[in-house]
Amino acid sequence: PSPAALPGHLLRGLLPLLNVFYLERAEGAARRAGLSTQPIWRKLWDDVMKTRPPNSESVTCWRKKFLETFFSNVLHGVLDVSSDWRLNDHHFSPLLHSSQHVTQLTLCNMLQAVTELTAEHNQKVLENLSSSLQILKFRHLLSTDQSIRRALVVLLHRLIHHGSVSQVSMYSWPVPDTVLLVLILSMSAGYWCSGKVLPYRSSPCGLCREDRAQGQEPCHEEEHDKHQQAPQAEVNGHRADVPHGSAISLWRDGPSPNTLCEEGSGKASCDPPAGSSPHCPSQGLSCHPVLQKPRRRQKPAVGRRRRCPRRSRGTYDGQEDLYDFVFTVARENTSELHEHNVTEGENADNCPGSATGSPCSSSAGCKKRAGSAGTFSLKTAHRFRSISTLELFSIPLTEDACRTLSNLLSSWESLENLVLSYNGLGENVLCVVSGLRALCRRPRCRLRLLRLSDVFSHMPCMELVRCILSALPRLQTLSVSFDLKNHTEGNRPGGNPSCSETEIPESSLEQLEIRFPREPLHTALLLPVLRASRCLQQLSLDSAALPSPRELEHLLQALKEYNPNLKKLSFHDVNLADHQKEVLLLLQDPILQEITFSFCRLFENCTTEFLSEIINTVKRNSTLKSLKLPGNRLGNHRLVALADIFSEDSSSSLCQLDVSSNCIKPDGLLEFTKKLEGHIQQRGGRIKFTHLRLFQNWLDQDTETAQEALRRLRAVCSVVNDTWDSSQAFADYISVM
Repeated sequence: PSPAALPGHLLRGLLPLLNVFYLERAEGAARRAGLSTQPIWRKLWDDVMKTRPPNSESVTCWRKKFLETFFSNVLHGVLDVSSDWRLNDHHFSPLLHSSQHVTQLTLCNMLQAVTELTAEHNQKVLENLSSSLQILKFRHLLSTDQSIRRALVVLLHRLIHHGSVSQVSMYSWPVPDTVLLVLILSMSAGYWCSGKVLPYRSSPCGLCREDRAQGQEPCHEEEHDKHQQAPQAEVNGHRADVPHGSAISLWRDGPSPNTLCEEGSGKASCDPPAGSSPHCPSQGLSCHPVLQKPRRRQKPAVGRRRRCPRRSRGTYDGQEDLYDFVFTVARENTSELHEHNVTEGENADNCPGSATGSPCSSSAGCKKRAGSAGTFSLKTAHRFRSISTLELFSIPLTEDACRTLSNLLSSWESLENLVLSYNGLGENVLCVVSGLRALCRRPRCRLRLLRLSDVFSHMPCMELVRCILSALPRLQTLSVSFDLKNHTEGNRPGGNPSCSETEIPESSLEQLEIRFPREPLHTALLLPVLRASRCLQQLSLDSAALPSPRELEHLLQALKEYNPNLKKLSFHDVNLADHQKEVLLLLQDPILQEITFSFCRLFENCTTEFLSEIINTVKRNSTLKSLKLPGNRLGNHRLVALADIFSEDSSSSLCQLDVSSNCIKPDGLLEFTKKLEGHIQQRGGRIKFTHLRLFQNWLDQDTETAQEALRRLRAVCSVVNDTWDSSQAFADYISVM
């Protein structure tokens, strides 16, 4: 009989004997019988995966965790299902059975898994993924052949355009393949990429055919602008007559045999002379000039097959069309989007870093270049459903790639979160900001989060922050982080004058994070940002140098005046050893709920009086709920003293305390625990303290004492710690001194 039909007392003994397929089917019956399968799935993980998953403490469902990882490992050939009887059953397909539990999937290397997922026998697997998959990741990608790219087009079309994927993340791609990168970006943005020979109207996608049979436009975004359904469009230099309301693929097969080649308002040959540039019939119309492939890819005119209307008789080179689209997107001038916004009655404000009125006229801007007749305009491309979160980590972006991204961003209305981390943007960051500025002008723009981080900063951090906020006043979260200053930056005394003089409109900013590349923190430069951000609730300042003793005092005055709703304030790697007065002022603030002093050398010159003042200040503060003090040389005796925060006469509401990386030893932790237990007993067990973080302390020096302290602490609150080898860490520290 089916496990679901068994009574509860028999099911309890049977569950551990089931393979993963029957165990999954018995989940509902076990739940109805009041039985939990979590211990069985956890044991399966330990036996089969043989690894400890990251953040295992936060895993809420081991069934989902196992089946999701099981799917990925089988797909990539990492796991042999015949190696364990619990994984092998000829009645079930491993991929099909586990696919419905997959919410995130990572594709890597040469994308061999893409071919497997789009194979005919895995249609049901792909259908399940289109419903369940929310996050799609690409990691360590390599160049691929055309057949895999075509399979990738099918996969992305199904999972993004017709599916539920809302986030695409790409990681660690030192030498990105331009074609592959733009393919992923453009399809994530909702553009149709038809592959080698099939135009959109001949798409093999069954869902598209069903929609067309019902007379519906297939799955396009509601935000799709009217001008994107133009009656005509340029495709590979040809004018293709298209009925009103129809869509045009980005890699469309050639035009019909009777289509004429035109450029502007006059006829031209199918291969325009090198160096010729497109032109507008009149200044009042918006043209869409697009550059061709780089010259190194252009073939000599002699002996080259001419792209004339009759070419449909032969085979079609899809690779050429892929390159056409790559450099089309990269070189479609952002100024056209700017002109479009002006015609709609919007203000034609200058781009950050620009003094000319064009969106990107600086050296880093999305400059318009001369070239032959354009191949395709994004404004005529059909838009499907697009993702809301895009993340690019450690992927170098060239000037052309930044221009491509900028143009895609300019109309990406569904985008809510953009993360660009270690992409070597340099001055091209202004080109990306220009595309976001064009996006922000759209009434349906949803962008709320922007995170930029890199090794070198092209301009001072505060200038870039001002540029971004002047362009994107509706941002709610902004994070700007740099490791080092650009070596050439010191030669520019005024930085970027246009950015530094930019007025910041009133913004919706709620969270601001700035990591300075060892720059001095001048409150005068931060002041306009704080003044414009009245809704600010979280502020984080990292690796800033305080140029004068009164700089922190000025900052606190500005926060009190302009940001009355600030709830969380964080300082990381900022030397506060000589700012004890300001530290005490912060700890007695009646509004702040979370304060972080991380690696701020807070107790470097600490006296007994200063420590007592800190404790008494926190005891009187009924608003502060979280105090984070990692890396401040707390030591044993100061940790024990902190237990007095929870004494009987305290009115503190402190719930969370972080004392990680503070040279705490087991005997000090045990003494702190005993003192805390005494205060709790005096208060009759009434205490709000719930979380203690102890990462990277010296608890391995006396394992028995540490275990006793942790056991007694866990009876009081939730304790998070790690198995840290302090001796090895000290050796590593000495080795790099």
